[in-house]
Amino acid sequence: MQLFVGLGNPGAKYAKNRHNIGFMVVDEIAGDHGFTPWKSQFQGQVCSGTLGSEKVLLLKPATFMNLSGQSVGETMRFYKMTPDDVTVFHDELDLAPNKVRVKMSGGHAGHNGLRSIHQHIGEHYQRVRLGIGHPGHKDRVAGYVLSDFAKSEADWLDDVTRGCSNGAKELASGDSGRFLNAVSLRTAPARSSKTVKAAAEKKEKAVPPEPVKDTRSAMQKLADKFRG
Repeated sequence: MQLFVGLGNPGAKYAKNRHNIGFMVVDEIAGDHGFTPWKSQFQGQVCSGTLGSEKVLLLKPATFMNLSGQSVGETMRFYKMTPDDVTVFHDELDLAPNKVRVKMSGGHAGHNGLRSIHQHIGEHYQRVRLGIGHPGHKDRVAGYVLSDFAKSEADWLDDVTRGCSNGAKELASGDSGRFLNAVSLRTAPARSSKTVKAAAEKKEKAVPPEPVKDTRSAMQKLADKFRG
């Protein structure tokens, strides 16, 4: 069994916060892949299902972000899991919005949810880093991550959550490359040859024709003027 953890804060007040993008992704996976209803357990909300041939438990800690590790640790102990069985979906300030990366092990980079998980299970677990961008100054970070996504961000946010869900089977099978390909098909779909051709034709039409150079001599111009 594998454990997919989405990080966020519980309650309607935080539901649309940038900090809760991890919750949003596991909610999408649960809905798209026919997981069981969510239930309260292990200091969080859990549901279960299968992704491909892998049995997967989804977890949304209800301990608030700073204590996420308590819920993760309790779940792992009950199912006798190791950190290798764990994948954590979390917001990432150091990635631009719409970008997704997969990382195995490493530091927590100041993320309070990851810091708490480190304290309870160590650092040897997989993370799916979900880019939300940086507000520009460290003093603005707390307010930024605890603010809602703007309406203008709805499209890329939907692409990211759906892309992660589309690639969830590959992630569970251990193929992070195919998982990221599935995400990219949503966030940066390749343009068809027809689309490329249409764009080229539109550009060609938009360029005004160059003026025809007048090569007549002064005498010819004068003669033509009188003929006209």
